Amino acid sequence: MGEFVNLEVEGGVATMRLDRPKMNALNSVVQEEIRACAKEATERDDVKAVIVYGGERVFAAGADIKEMADMSYTDMVKHSSALTSAFSAVAAIPKPVVAAITGYALGGGCELALCADIRIAADNAVLGQPEILLGIIPGAGGTQRLTRLVGPSKAKDIIFTGRFVNAEEALAIGLVDKVVPATEVYAAAQAWAAQFAQAATFALRAAKEAIDRGSETDLLTGLEIERQQFAALFATQDRTIGMTSFVQNGPGKAEFVGG
Repeated sequence: MGEFVNLEVEGGVATMRLDRPKMNALNSVVQEEIRACAKEATERDDVKAVIVYGGERVFAAGADIKEMADMSYTDMVKHSSALTSAFSAVAAIPKPVVAAITGYALGGGCELALCADIRIAADNAVLGQPEILLGIIPGAGGTQRLTRLVGPSKAKDIIFTGRFVNAEEALAIGLVDKVVPATEVYAAAQAWAAQFAQAATFALRAAKEAIDRGSETDLLTGLEIERQQFAALFATQDRTIGMTSFVQNGPGKAEFVGG
């Protein structure tokens, strides 16, 4: 159990719950607890999907500026590496990950949400990368993941100005994938994640790896990554179960075992 971040598992769905009052500021302790939860979610066989959630009022309003304010260059060299790798551990979870965004997701909070596979936001959610207003730039993936998600032009506008993006605009530009009433955010994330509780675990893992790795390279290399992942699944028990069930019972009736 972490001081500020915990992993709660129910019905195959793990919730990575941030709870550092009042705004879930992402200090070094929170960052390391995020890393630990990501590692646990990756390794546990009973976890089939993950929700990243900051609570009913706020997702995460950014890094702990008080902690960072007096850091030197050499301090930040060490700190930034740990920060980047902690968030990348979330992005690397080989299972479906959804960010359930309520209230503010700013700076590091927005960068954490970008590590998820999809983002479901409250209708009153506010996202952004306001680091430029502090005389710095995003340092936990914002210049990279945001650009890949919404395109260079929109990412530059958001990062250059440091402006806030409301839920309606975030949906329109693809920064979030769904907007729901604030009281329904966690339930919507649960519903999305729960559909994978009985899914073919290694097929999902292969799909995520093929998409993530393939999108970072040229088409021919991406196709080769896909080919290798596709062929490898023929060594799994779930592939046998799925194809046998399809032949005998039709589509969508297989009962996978996760192997």
